[in-house]
Amino acid sequence: MKLRALILCPPDFVARVFPSSVTEMILASADLPWPVLDPARWREAGPVLREADVIFSTWGMPSLDAEFLAAAPALRAVFYAAGSVKGFVTDAGWERGIVVSSAWAANGVPVAEFSMAAILLSLKRFWHFSRSARSDAPRLNDLHVPGAYRTKVGLVSLGAVGRATAQMLAPFDVLRFAYDPFLPPEQAAKLGVSLVPLDELFRECDVVSLHAPWIPQTERMITGSLIASMKEGATLINTSRGAVVAEDEMIGVLERRPDLSAVLDVTYPEPAAPDSPLRSLPNVVLTPHIAGSMQGECARMGSWQADELRRFVAGEPLHHEVSRAMLAHMA
Repeated sequence: MKLRALILCPPDFVARVFPSSVTEMILASADLPWPVLDPARWREAGPVLREADVIFSTWGMPSLDAEFLAAAPALRAVFYAAGSVKGFVTDAGWERGIVVSSAWAANGVPVAEFSMAAILLSLKRFWHFSRSARSDAPRLNDLHVPGAYRTKVGLVSLGAVGRATAQMLAPFDVLRFAYDPFLPPEQAAKLGVSLVPLDELFRECDVVSLHAPWIPQTERMITGSLIASMKEGATLINTSRGAVVAEDEMIGVLERRPDLSAVLDVTYPEPAAPDSPLRSLPNVVLTPHIAGSMQGECARMGSWQADELRRFVAGEPLHHEVSRAMLAHMA
């Protein structure tokens, strides 16, 4: 008999994360005997929740606390079609042996694509020239323009997004460096990336792209002194979390160093305060957290989790399972 799957998804996200193409993939491995359930109303779905063997969910997944677990006695696995699972996993869930898989790697694909595009544009000093071209004729020969030939690109953290970004940069003629104290050197070597200390990365690279998770050890890790040490015309890109940067110190450096650029898809707090200098500094490009999965890209997360269900049913190792031990180093 096939497993019984329940989709818990806010109404606004159903068409994006679980379109028909994804539900067809789920149906190849499990039954979907119930309509999609709004997770905010799970307490009203007693009989349904009691019989569900596996749950597919996304943003808005309820906490796997004692109340929820008592209402779902048959539950064996949660396939989470979004990123961080820290908002819903609990000790009670781990102790009951609930398998948790996350689409964090799928959500990282568009972040890596955004990062790669921003890196290449930064190497051409696109942000500066796009501003100057509006006001006067750009003085092309007066500025240092690194370009994408044998120049140095630095990645802070080689988790899923950092690795994907490194791989996307591989076809280009740039030198790839990274800071990641948890990555064995042999794995970096396989990626063609050179591991260096954080201060060297900032001092030597023409572009530094941040991919570190926001955990206690990384909060305000990127200090003003690191940013101040960057080369003339260098660019800082942040698509991870705003809190990994000492934002007040960064603002001070950017005010003193108009030659530097910052491409910030995330801030802390988010969005940036209405009176934040980040909104008015000419050398800051601010975007509203758009690097991650948006609209049609969200279906990738659902499809990757449908693939995980197929492996689960077949007794194969999952590709994106999250363990309790992994949480210490994950966002």
